[in-house]
Amino acid sequence: MFPLSGALLLPNAHLPLRIFEPRYIAMLEDVLKTPERLIGMIQPLATPEGKPDSELHRIGCAGRVISFNEAEDGSYRIMLLGVSRFRLLGQIEGFSPYLRADVDWTSFTADLGKTPPDEGFDREAFLATLEQYLSINSLSSDMDTLRDADEELLVNSLAILNPFAAEEKQALLEAPTLANRRETLMMLMEFALKDKAGKGSLQ
Repeated sequence: MFPLSGALLLPNAHLPLRIFEPRYIAMLEDVLKTPERLIGMIQPLATPEGKPDSELHRIGCAGRVISFNEAEDGSYRIMLLGVSRFRLLGQIEGFSPYLRADVDWTSFTADLGKTPPDEGFDREAFLATLEQYLSINSLSSDMDTLRDADEELLVNSLAILNPFAAEEKQALLEAPTLANRRETLMMLMEFALKDKAGKGSLQ
């Protein structure tokens, strides 16, 4: 298990990571010895400043290590491919320097199958909102490429890459379906636009 605030992994999506802490290097080396090569990504719960963040969200996502490169300083750059979400049942006590846990997969069996199409997806409206959102955050993207992108790749990539807060990313992870995730993503972008407009009206 790799607890990391603000890192979002979704089924069928990619997440690049740099592994440099000794305990997580040990974790990666152990993972690479297994046939599945799975790492469970999970976010710590938001806690008051200065408090320990040992409590974790109940839902995370397992990813398979599909590539890794070791740097001269001993750190690793790896790529995870999201496989399935899971529900955290409890942490496993032991002597490993990294977290291990019991998880349940039964609520997320659909993650392993073909993703149903998002029948309500209005691509033009979605991209218009996205373009405004990118503008207020001084971000850029190739809109022509986005217009042609597969809807699952589009929604998941934007959910992962956009600068949302950790709790917002958790909401995107927990969205039951691709359509729910797209609706949540749209809502977060619209909230950001309204917030920016409201602040502008006060100046």
